Amino acid sequence: MPALTTLTGAATAAYSAALVARPELLQRPSGLSRNQDNRTLTRLVGVRDTAIGLAMVLAPAGAARRAAVGARVASDWGDAAVLGVALRGRDTQAKVVGFAALWGAVCLAALRYDER
Repeated sequence: MPALTTLTGAATAAYSAALVARPELLQRPSGLSRNQDNRTLTRLVGVRDTAIGLAMVLAPAGAARRAAVGARVASDWGDAAVLGVALRGRDTQAKVVGFAALWGAVCLAALRYDER
């Protein structure tokens, strides 16, 4: 069975690549307006997260894998903090912030499990 960090990295890369192609996959559930500027920013996040997900898939156990997962966790928790402020007062805030924070925690837990 592949390492859990490989699986969470693959899931991250797949979803993130889908965001590059279809930004509305994030914009619609988060309640962000679907204008050209937001599509561009969503694609930027998708490219960043595709790269981090692939790094998680390809990194060997040890320092490289820890660095890749650290980047994933920092990005997810940073996204949760930024979106928590940006979506303040919207019905979508808890869902979006919760999912970002949870995915970061899942990736960290996968690393901890793999390194046990």
